[in-house]
Amino acid sequence: MSELPEVLAIDGGNSKTDIALVAADGSLLATARGPGLRSADDLGPWLEALANKIARAQRQAGLKGQAAARHISACVANADLPEEEERLAAALRALGWSATTEVANDTFAVLRAGLDTDALEPAGPDERVRHWGVAVTCGAGINCVAVDPAGRTAGYLALGEISGDWGGGFGLGVASVWRAVRAEDGRGPQTALREAVAAHFGVRSMRDVTIGLHLGKIDPETVLELAPLLLAVADAGDEVARQLVRRQAEEICLMAVAAMRRLDLAERRTNVVLGGGLLTARDPLLTAEITQRFAAAAPQAVVGIVAVPPVAGAALLGLDHVGAGPAAERRLRAAYDGWA
Repeated sequence: MSELPEVLAIDGGNSKTDIALVAADGSLLATARGPGLRSADDLGPWLEALANKIARAQRQAGLKGQAAARHISACVANADLPEEEERLAAALRALGWSATTEVANDTFAVLRAGLDTDALEPAGPDERVRHWGVAVTCGAGINCVAVDPAGRTAGYLALGEISGDWGGGFGLGVASVWRAVRAEDGRGPQTALREAVAAHFGVRSMRDVTIGLHLGKIDPETVLELAPLLLAVADAGDEVARQLVRRQAEEICLMAVAAMRRLDLAERRTNVVLGGGLLTARDPLLTAEITQRFAAAAPQAVVGIVAVPPVAGAALLGLDHVGAGPAAERRLRAAYDGWA
């Protein structure tokens, strides 16, 4: 293949980065996966790793040369502020991989991934954008964005506890440790998390877990691994674990509905897209709790779990930018059929 791809899509999360090269007709030419971007301090090493992965994708697609595509659509977890988006966009432009570049927070990729053009109602006379709605992503962290038909947006800083956030995989992991420790020393109710968390780390007690984390013998980042364990313990009927799952469901609904109200969307039919590893796992308890809360707080909301990966959403944003039509979107979505 000699023709330059139309879009280089980048979905950069905290733990991984997915890449896709996409043709103008929506054909998926090549994919690759690299490390995540945890903070702005890691931008240099992340770009270096990204270059290697893009080169691999180019070889997969039979391409050569410095330019990777005509347009880059990058949706990145740590692009939370306008200045962070611009810094990343400038760094990508400087590499000469494309003629044009757009950078947004990764929650916009989840939103676009969940809005299938063929399934949307026709745009009204006062609607400036076709792909509007709400997205909540709950993976390692948690974030939410809302877009109304006029193109206005509402969202959150998503900087952790200092910006009012709670939950996500890491937050649930920390909460699991907290409750397990208190169950062991008597400050809290008994919970199966006590034995389950200790066993996960291969030690005999929560005291050993705490000391291991304190002394660095247990990597604090591995606390993220406790989220699936928490869901399993909750599904087995443990009330303390179930309370944490309910709190996460409440937080997801609170973020979405508050953003909807800021844009006057809470009383109208609005698509709410759920993405991120905790939500795409489709845990029965968490999903049911979320559904019940939306039914009470925003009964007109149409809640669904995203069926294609966020990198497909980034690619669709890129195809939107270049004016590709519904046929290109259908072709790209078909390439990810069965992902969920």
